[in-house]
Amino acid sequence: MGNPVGSFIWYELMTGDADAAAAFYGTVVGWKIGANVMPDAGMDYRMIERIDGGGAGCGYSGGVLALTDEMIGGGAKPGWLGYIHVPDVDAEVAAIVAEGGAVHMPATTMDGVGRMAMVADPLGGAFYLMTPQPPEDDPDATSDVFTVDKPQTIRWNELVTPDDDAAVAFYTKHFGWTQEGAMPMGELGDYRFIQNEGIGIGAVMKKADFMPVSGWAYYIGVDDIDRALAAVNNGGGKAMGDPRQIPGGEYTVHAFDPQGAYFGLVGPRAG
Repeated sequence: MGNPVGSFIWYELMTGDADAAAAFYGTVVGWKIGANVMPDAGMDYRMIERIDGGGAGCGYSGGVLALTDEMIGGGAKPGWLGYIHVPDVDAEVAAIVAEGGAVHMPATTMDGVGRMAMVADPLGGAFYLMTPQPPEDDPDATSDVFTVDKPQTIRWNELVTPDDDAAVAFYTKHFGWTQEGAMPMGELGDYRFIQNEGIGIGAVMKKADFMPVSGWAYYIGVDDIDRALAAVNNGGGKAMGDPRQIPGGEYTVHAFDPQGAYFGLVGPRAG
């Protein structure tokens, strides 16, 4: 695959109501979330399509997994998860477990997709490992679900963790990331930037008591932060405060969708 090892190559929304999620994110972000593509596998899985100005599909930003009663009974909750590209899922699972991490879904292979496992770092942050299976006619296919500047893609990966030093050491060791630069946040400590192959992919920070969740949060690019925030509120979501300006001039805000999944938005203020 064309993406460097350590890249975020897929994002997945787990939700209790896929139809409601399709309506919500369609209004907030502009995505189209279509019909179930895996009915024969006994699951409801849908693709998140990016839509250009003319209304034609132009790529994917991830998938939506409808949680079953069995999954919910086993502890699954609505939320977003990222997939990190590794060359050997099984070896990486073993290495993570040896350091005190956990396995939430054992390694499994899906024909035409690749091999994957859901794990958690030693501090509890959950994510997927994946060795993708590229199309036979395009062995160097590249995932573009993450970009640094485009709407309707994930633009930033943020880890809130009980121990930022331990988290930085863990992720830089396992995925070849670097940690260079930080933004002081007073009593909250440093907001520490992380890079993969020299590209800024997100940040790590220590969790404060008032923060609603610990773990990974993903910022979705939007064309207008104020329009998107209004759509969150009008669509039954819950915004966590007002948009805040970030270096470079754009704005961010955190929110929960109507089913309880936590996410961020990032984009310009058009007004």
